[in-house]
Amino acid sequence: MSLTWSAKDHKNMSQPAAGTGQKRSRGDAGNKVTVVLGAQWGDEGKGKVVDLLATEADVVCRCQGGNNAGHTVVVDGKEYDFHLLPSGIINSKSTSLIGNGVVIHLPGLFEEGDKNEKKGLKGWEKRLIVSDRAHLVFDFHQVVDGLQETERQAQDGKNFGLCGSIGTTKKGIGPAYSSKASRTGLRVCDLLADFKDFSVRFKNLVRQHQAMYPALTVDVEDQLKKLKEYSERLRPMVRDGVYYMYEALHGSPKKILVEGANAALLDIDFGTYPFVTSSNCTVGGACTGLGIPPLNIGDVFGVSKAYTTRVGIGAFPTEQLNAVGELLQTRGHEVGVTTGRKRRCGWLDLVILRYAHMINGFTGIALTKLDILDVMDEIKVGVAYKVNGKRIPHFPANMDVLHKVEVEYETFPGWKTDTSAARKWNDLPAKAQNYIHFIENHIGVPIKWIGVGKSRECMIQMF
Repeated sequence: MSLTWSAKDHKNMSQPAAGTGQKRSRGDAGNKVTVVLGAQWGDEGKGKVVDLLATEADVVCRCQGGNNAGHTVVVDGKEYDFHLLPSGIINSKSTSLIGNGVVIHLPGLFEEGDKNEKKGLKGWEKRLIVSDRAHLVFDFHQVVDGLQETERQAQDGKNFGLCGSIGTTKKGIGPAYSSKASRTGLRVCDLLADFKDFSVRFKNLVRQHQAMYPALTVDVEDQLKKLKEYSERLRPMVRDGVYYMYEALHGSPKKILVEGANAALLDIDFGTYPFVTSSNCTVGGACTGLGIPPLNIGDVFGVSKAYTTRVGIGAFPTEQLNAVGELLQTRGHEVGVTTGRKRRCGWLDLVILRYAHMINGFTGIALTKLDILDVMDEIKVGVAYKVNGKRIPHFPANMDVLHKVEVEYETFPGWKTDTSAARKWNDLPAKAQNYIHFIENHIGVPIKWIGVGKSRECMIQMF
């Protein structure tokens, strides 16, 4: 007996529309989500772009990472710093969701919320939903993170290429994702279920880490007491994230925004490994970190600075260890929101932007901090890599190779004009416009926004 399948059969397939009792065609994908992702090594200004889009969003979601990320948003002269909370939490008319792909340090979450509440972020707890499938970061994970970094430094680079240290934020993110991958981690749903069972599993997890790190000391009873207190404050926020997202996608029309943390070159699979984060911060992380089918992905906006920065250790082909780098660092106030470390600075690298586009399929680019280049006599852009004098056709996976590449540059005359007051395309000098056109033509992606300052009003919308 043979079975055949026709387009008509597929068209006739149906399923209940969420919460309606009616049938819905499987061809009806529901609402599309807009995804905002970093296109470099992070710190590109994603928070500002998310804040701009969140003013019209119904739901704003974080899909991966933890409080190792840092987004700064300036609204009405007030500067808000977000690490775990979605930047869209500022919009009092939207709902914010921390998805299952995020690892949550509860003390950090509430400290962050309370700190921003003092700045004017009112009612954030009532607007926040936390997925019950999200894994927890514990204080001892953070201690282990530091111990691992010390151990790597002691290895003197033997196991990690050119440098023993990875440059981790020491927020416990890697160890928490390791617990998740080894299937010994604890989730929000575990914390809110049977606390006696949670306590047993927590003690076992501590013992496992102490077996690996004898220097690790944990006051287990004190930690459990605090976790019990946090659990009661957290409980009203917790929902089944999968079902919530399904309702949002297939119920009444909603504008859904997904906010990526970290950036493409820090992705655990596609970034400059091992100098990366521990999650997928490319577009696939939006699907796995929220339970969104790929069919529901709409626009994917990449965010890039008009130059390049990087916090921590790892290859950085266009880095400028000279007066140019110092000028970019000073004018751009390039200090990590999470780490407080100065960012390394260099010319814009279009090799990595094209690579990020290959992975994510950007439909538009937000180019931030153009105004930082206003004083430059000339501006360089990296367009290709060479090894032994020959162009290589790809972004290398091996960090030893990436450290050795020679960058081929295009040079542009500086515009030597203050752009910070520009609010539309025609306000920009012709030389700045030429620089922007070159970037979008080389990458093959249109530039949708141009940032010329800190505040929401300083984003020039192109189309």
